[in-house]
Amino acid sequence: MFNGFSHSVKGASHEKTGLVCQDSSAYKVCDDYAICVVADGHGSKKHFRSNLGSKFAVEATISTIDRFYADKAGFEENLPKNYRLIIKNIQKQIISDWNKLVEEHLSQNPVTDEEKSKFTEEEFAAIQPESYYGTTLIVGVAGKNFTFGVQIGDGTLVALFDDGKAVMPMEYNEAAPANVTASMCNSNAAGMFSAFYRDKQKLIAMFTSTDGLYTSFGSEFDFLDYHTIITSKLNDFENLKKIIVNNLTKRAHFGTEDDISLSCVYDEELFAQKHDLIVSEVEANKQRAAERKAERLKKHVETE
Repeated sequence: MFNGFSHSVKGASHEKTGLVCQDSSAYKVCDDYAICVVADGHGSKKHFRSNLGSKFAVEATISTIDRFYADKAGFEENLPKNYRLIIKNIQKQIISDWNKLVEEHLSQNPVTDEEKSKFTEEEFAAIQPESYYGTTLIVGVAGKNFTFGVQIGDGTLVALFDDGKAVMPMEYNEAAPANVTASMCNSNAAGMFSAFYRDKQKLIAMFTSTDGLYTSFGSEFDFLDYHTIITSKLNDFENLKKIIVNNLTKRAHFGTEDDISLSCVYDEELFAQKHDLIVSEVEANKQRAAERKAERLKKHVETE
């Protein structure tokens, strides 16, 4: 049985400027599948409705995955055989659903004079309407016999499979062409996704997070270790959620001061089976961290 959680925190920089939280997050757990999803609205001048864009991205993702799972037997049979094509179709459908939500909102809520006041007439005319709502998106989907994820823009997905090791199966912003920010609002957004698919390893837990979390750590090692520690504490789930909320709040105020979202889904049964393995991995990570620190100190002394 799957379980999960999600939480978004407003960053200190947005509190100072009076900007609303640009992040959105959600999770969904069913008997047969689970979804963890986060989105980070761009928040810059021309993306003046990106807090809504991130909300629509999360909604579009869940509705899309639900539709594909409407024929559960067919989806679970076909995905392992045609996962590249099916995942591309999922990406296209997410973008299509998002655009529909954007168009519907804009038709019911035309741009106000106040929103236009920040631009010259020429500047405003040059902005494509969907750009008002620009956002990133990071999605993880856990099925009974497979795991996959899609991503557009920055942010991270971390997975712990049955070997107990935390990994990032998608390269950072992999599909974005040079010097182009990957975003849901781009005209070729469906072709800018990164994706991964696994069916040889069983999933213990999976996390999606906006870039404010990753950048609050000193290294990728520390970032991955953080997720292993969280996973090791899933047996005390209700208390863990409180701890995570407090930690994300601190990181959003004393780290990069950016909004932070974290969403997680996990397999309760497999976690129970692998709990001792994950705890041992936490201890091994501590030892590796100590060795890295000692090596850095050694190099520092040698260069003096």
